[in-house]
Amino acid sequence: MGLRKVYRLKGREVLALDGVDLHVRQGEIFGVVGQSGAGKSTLLRCVNLLERPTEGRVSVDGAELTALGGARLRAARRGIGMVHQHFALLSSRTVAGNVAFPLEIAGVPRAERRARVGELLDLVGLADKARAHPAQLSGGQKQRVGIARALASRPKVLLSDEATSALDPQTTESILDLLRRLNRELGLTILLITHEMDVIKRICDSAAIMADGAFLESGRVLDLLAAPGSRLARSLFPLPATDAPDVVTLTYTGKPDEPLMSELTRRFDVDINILGGAVEQVSDQSVGRLNVQIQGERREAALTYLHGKGLLVEVAG
Repeated sequence: MGLRKVYRLKGREVLALDGVDLHVRQGEIFGVVGQSGAGKSTLLRCVNLLERPTEGRVSVDGAELTALGGARLRAARRGIGMVHQHFALLSSRTVAGNVAFPLEIAGVPRAERRARVGELLDLVGLADKARAHPAQLSGGQKQRVGIARALASRPKVLLSDEATSALDPQTTESILDLLRRLNRELGLTILLITHEMDVIKRICDSAAIMADGAFLESGRVLDLLAAPGSRLARSLFPLPATDAPDVVTLTYTGKPDEPLMSELTRRFDVDINILGGAVEQVSDQSVGRLNVQIQGERREAALTYLHGKGLLVEVAG
């Protein structure tokens, strides 16, 4: 809470985090999206205290990490798994050896390590690759090894640092599906950072947009999409600009129970012109967004009617 991180470089101060408040609910997938230099990676490294914040507190699973040090901090970190952008696998070790590595460091007995590694490789779909080396794997397979290794110590929290940015679109989808499955089957809490809005749309329950070391907006994805002026909605649904008069943007979740546009023309005698729109699956729900020109003497009554039907109605300008 209230995280600030200041780096001192060549005699000057660089503010990387500027009062960030982040709360991730147990069992959810929270995505932080932003461009390079926004502060995303610094935030993630502060969460597991690879970087100590200049100000603020970090609490994970009830433990205040910023109050810990030494052996107590190392023990707390075992409850936090980390998946890296470029895999960070040991090239000289087999797949099984890479997954076993954190267990070796923790002093887990050999037989227990072997059983746990087999369980994890089966979980991520790589049971047949145990004896392969990283150079023999595809990018998606390498990332699955990285995920298995991150889960070795049975963490409750998984941090993902741009885990799909080095992958092709099809492989990205398979890795995101794996993360969602692990979230559901293991009750795993996942905090991921990304520069891709499609990642937020596909698997995140909550999200924050970050720029210049601060959150521009944050909350549950479906709530943000239903909020007037939402940056997230504009990013996920980039509707074309228009100079047409009397344009409104309509946002709705789920499938409307009735044909609202035709109902408006009958009930309020207004003219309707749909200028553009899209329907997307977001957080496992259908979300639609339309740019609609509505004209007529009873236009305001028609807008009130749409609002009463649960649609977010935003008047252009």
